[in-house]
Amino acid sequence: MSDTPFGFGLPPEEPEDGDEGKKKDQQGGGGQGPANPFGFGGIPGLPGAGGPGGAGGDNPFAAMFGSMNPNDLGAAFQQLGQMLSYEGGPVNWDMAKDIARQTVSQGTQDGVKDASVGPADRTAVQEAVRLADLWLDDATSLPSGAGTAVAWSRAEWVEATLPAWKELVDPVAERVGMAMGDVLPEEMQAMAGPLIGMMRSMGGAMFGSQIGQALGVLAGEVVGSTDVGLPLAPAGKAALLPLNIEAFGKDLGVPQEEVRLYLALREAAHQRLFAHVPWLRSHLFGAVDGYARGIKVDTTKLEDVVGQFDPQNPEQIQEALQQGMFQPEDTPEQKAALARLETALALVEGWVDAVVHAAAKPRLSSADALRETLRRRRATGGPAEQTFATLIGLELRPRRLRDASRLWASLTDARGVDGRDGLWAHPDMLPTASDLDDPDGFVHREQLDFSELDKMLGEAAGGSGDKPKLTKDDDTGEDDDTK
Repeated sequence: MSDTPFGFGLPPEEPEDGDEGKKKDQQGGGGQGPANPFGFGGIPGLPGAGGPGGAGGDNPFAAMFGSMNPNDLGAAFQQLGQMLSYEGGPVNWDMAKDIARQTVSQGTQDGVKDASVGPADRTAVQEAVRLADLWLDDATSLPSGAGTAVAWSRAEWVEATLPAWKELVDPVAERVGMAMGDVLPEEMQAMAGPLIGMMRSMGGAMFGSQIGQALGVLAGEVVGSTDVGLPLAPAGKAALLPLNIEAFGKDLGVPQEEVRLYLALREAAHQRLFAHVPWLRSHLFGAVDGYARGIKVDTTKLEDVVGQFDPQNPEQIQEALQQGMFQPEDTPEQKAALARLETALALVEGWVDAVVHAAAKPRLSSADALRETLRRRRATGGPAEQTFATLIGLELRPRRLRDASRLWASLTDARGVDGRDGLWAHPDMLPTASDLDDPDGFVHREQLDFSELDKMLGEAAGGSGDKPKLTKDDDTGEDDDTK
C-alpha cells in the first residue's frame, strides 16, 4: 500500500511553466494546513482548496478536464456524476445498457451497422421456426416450447437479455465490491466510510462499463437467444437475429434459407428443453451462481490498483478488470461446482446438437457442414465470450459437447426417443461427467439403483415400512409394493 492514507496520492506536479501556485502548494502545503490525503485538494470544502472556484491548489479535475472543450467537459462531468452518485447493486446496469446500445450503434468491425428488422425478415423467421418445430416433432418427445417467434435487431437483443445477464454477473460483481472495501486496513475502514462508498460506486460503474461493452460486442455475434447455452430470452419466445444470421452464413457457400432454418432448429430445440424441463433453468443458473460464489478476488492486484490509484487516471480500475482479477479457489467444493456447470452445459448443448442433427440430416443437404461450423464456433467462442471469461472468471462454453452429443445419440439408438428424453425428468437421472468418459456403460446400464433413495423416502415418511419401495424384488422381478 502507499504511504499516503488510503493509497490516494497527490497528483504529479505540473511542468515548470505551469501553475506556480499549484507547484508551491504541493511542496509546502500552501500554508493551509495538512495536504488532503485523498488527493482532491482543489475541491471546495476540502483541505487545501484553492479558493471558492476550486481552480487552484492540487485540484486533479483541472488536470483531467482542463483541456477539454465545453461540450466534452460537460459530458465528462456527467459521466463522473453518474459514477459517484450510483447507489444500486454491484453493477451499474443502467450504464451497462447505455454503453451496450452505444456499442451496438457503432456497428461491428466489418462495418455492418444495426438496423430495424423489416416485415420480410420477421415473416421469414416466423416461418423458419414454425417449420423447425414440425421437423423436431419426429426427433424428440418434448413438445414445442416456442409460443412466439420473433426477429430481433441487435439493440432489441440487448434489451431483452439484460435481466438474465444481471442474474449471471451480479454474484461475482458483489464479491468485487466487498473486496474493494476489504483491502483497506480494518482500523481505517470505520473512518473511510464515504471513501469506500465512492470506491464501490466507481467499481459498479466500471463493471457496468465493461459489461456494457461486452454485451454490445456479443450482440453483433449472436444469431439467437440461446447461443451461450442458457435461456437469455423471456420464456417461450424463440428469437433469431436476421442481420447476424446473414453475416454468419455469408462465406459458408450454403443458401441463406438453409442457414436460417438450421439455426431455427437449434433455437426451437433449446426452447423445447427449457419449457418442458421446469427445473433446468434454475439448475443451470444455480450452477453458475455456485461457481461464481467460489471465485476469489486477487486482492494483491486489487491492492496495487487501490494503492496506486490516481484521480487523473480513473481508467486504472477498468484496466484491472480487463486484465482479470478473479481466480477459482483450489478447493474440492469449487472443483465440483465447476464440473457440475461444465457437465450441465455440455448435456444441454449435446442434446440440442443430437436432436437437431436427427431432424436436419434427412432434409438439409448442408446439415453436416452447418453442424461442424456451429460446433467449432461454440468451442472457440468469440471476443465477447472471452471478455466475459476475463470479467467474471467463467467460460460459458461446453468443453465436452462432442462427448455429450455422442452419448445422447447412443441413448436414442439403445432406448429410443422417449427413453432418451425421459432422463430429463430429474437432474439425478442425467449422465454425469464420469458417464461422458464411459458412455457405453451409461447407455447399457440395466436400471438405476434406487436403494438409497428408497431408504431416504422411508425415513422421511416416518419409517421404512410406510413407503413403497422403488426397486424390484431380486427373486421375482416384481415390484415390492405389489406383494
